Amino acid sequence: MIDAAGFWQATDGVGRAVALVLLAMSVTSWALLGWKAWLLRRARRGLTTALPAFWAAPDWDSGRAQVQALDVERVLLPLLDASQHRAPLGSLAEQGGAEARLTRQLRDALHGVLGRLQQGQVVLASIGATAPFVGLLGTVWGIEQALVGLSAGGALTIDRIAGPVGEALLMTAAGLLVAIPAVLAYNVLGKRLAACEAELEGFAHDLLAWRRTPA
Repeated sequence: MIDAAGFWQATDGVGRAVALVLLAMSVTSWALLGWKAWLLRRARRGLTTALPAFWAAPDWDSGRAQVQALDVERVLLPLLDASQHRAPLGSLAEQGGAEARLTRQLRDALHGVLGRLQQGQVVLASIGATAPFVGLLGTVWGIEQALVGLSAGGALTIDRIAGPVGEALLMTAAGLLVAIPAVLAYNVLGKRLAACEAELEGFAHDLLAWRRTPA
């Protein structure tokens, strides 16, 4: 029978460090999953309600007020403000064409919003990619330590090997248990993020076209 507590007691500092790293990875991935799911759900809800309200408003000020009230994660307001921003007088940005200036301002605002929504994705991808190898490292180290200990205590038998090796294999299983939820979270959240990104890019394009159209 595999005894996780026995493995913890029998292993050395390296094995325990690997186990703690896997624990930290697991806690981080689940925390990111909860936070990102909450963030993207609120952002998506704001996009669904604020966009129609903005375009249905009779004027700019009313539309911005509607967005400010409905856009709880502030993913649309930066684009609205960027479309009205005036570059400092005498700067290179102010000297450029109006359309080029507006395009640059909307692009920068869009990148800022997307960067905030994408926070944590790299961490999830990194955990999903590295956790199995961290667990494998713990298994290899545990088996090596178990064999060293067994060789110093007399003849090797299957019964004496099976317990320590089975306990060391727990590290590989732990690595997989950490990696699988992180990979699934990355894929699911990535799909939601892509939907928000498409909405935001479309809104930036619509704002640019609207500002270019003569009143």
